[in-house]
Amino acid sequence: MSFFRIDGGNRLRGSIRVSGSKNSSLALMVGAALGEEDVLLTNFPQDLDAVVLAEILREVGVKVEEQAPGKVLINGSGLRKTAIPYELARKLRGSFYVAGLMLARLKEAEIPLPGGCFLGPRPVDFHIKGFQALGAEVSIEHGLMKAKMGPPVEERFFINRSSVGTTINLMYLASLTPGVFTLENAAKEPEIVDLAVLLNSMGARIRGAGTEVIRVQGVNRLQGTEHAIIPDRIEAGTYMIAAAATRGEIILENVMPDHLRTPIMKLRETGVGVEEGDTTIRVVGGAPLSSTDLETAPYPGFPTDLQQPFGVLMSIAEGTSIIRETIFDNRFRYLDELTRMGADVRVDRDRAIIKGVASLSGAPVETTDLRAGAALVIAGLTAEGVTLVSGAEVIDRGYEKMLEKLRGVGAKIERLESSEKCQEVI
Repeated sequence: MSFFRIDGGNRLRGSIRVSGSKNSSLALMVGAALGEEDVLLTNFPQDLDAVVLAEILREVGVKVEEQAPGKVLINGSGLRKTAIPYELARKLRGSFYVAGLMLARLKEAEIPLPGGCFLGPRPVDFHIKGFQALGAEVSIEHGLMKAKMGPPVEERFFINRSSVGTTINLMYLASLTPGVFTLENAAKEPEIVDLAVLLNSMGARIRGAGTEVIRVQGVNRLQGTEHAIIPDRIEAGTYMIAAAATRGEIILENVMPDHLRTPIMKLRETGVGVEEGDTTIRVVGGAPLSSTDLETAPYPGFPTDLQQPFGVLMSIAEGTSIIRETIFDNRFRYLDELTRMGADVRVDRDRAIIKGVASLSGAPVETTDLRAGAALVIAGLTAEGVTLVSGAEVIDRGYEKMLEKLRGVGAKIERLESSEKCQEVI
């Protein structure tokens, strides 16, 4: 197990270049394999989830090759296998994207139910119903989804709950399925638009990405292309909140402010200064923080992936805030760790009632999931004394070079690789 050791109390100052989107890169890697020609993805993030997905794709015959830092070449011509091992699938929820790839290209798939962070029930029912609408015969046997394609059954499919993963998987399958298929109540996240831009540049016919209705006209084959991945809005939002929590001043480079409208609005409500450029955001803390309420929601609402970092910010704001989590059941587990640092928090079902305290105190805390880990790092940056955040390898799944980026803006943070070393420095 790895740890981050943080000496808190330093204001973050300087600039951070935001990496390519982790969530988008996973969808694009699989999407690129729908064709049988070279696809070059640029602005590619170096995070652990992408490494795991690359391993999964290579296992089934897809070529995944790093050409240079931030540039990855993918070629799906070697795709042959219709199954992936459980030991790989369990590491990453994005492994289920391979189901759409296999059904589109090979017309059958045998995929273990996915893993990743435990955030409560995240069933793949919507994916399966969508596959069935497009003609797949599907069964679940001993933790495996087995599917085989037949003729399309329906011309449209309503996703009962806006789901990014379901929208992505059905875009894959519909792109290579004869006819016109309509997705209703589709997810509207920027990552969906990014995937549509890639697939269309490969020859797909997708219209309406970014709206609730996406129409896909199937084509026979997809070609090669080059595509730059959008900046990571969650990484950008995390560092924005870190600047606010430490009362610092940070300029974020390689960002798309339009993707962060709701987080920017909420930060301004707390008294934080936020200045937007074309591809930059400047965050200025320093004034007393005011409490504010928020509710997570699908895009363009407040992202569930930023709820935990924002909860840390509210723990040191003046007044009481209420945070309602509407996406995942277990996204408040980090609050137990935050309480160990002196936060005043009470959880009532899907709501966290947070009463701001003057300051947090350093303590050993445990990463409960990816975004919780980032939140606890922020807590350590603002706390008095030393904080030890276990599970640094979990944070690696979604943040490229977090240690280096935070050090570059003045954070006193180091990585330790064993509990013995950690005990020596506490």
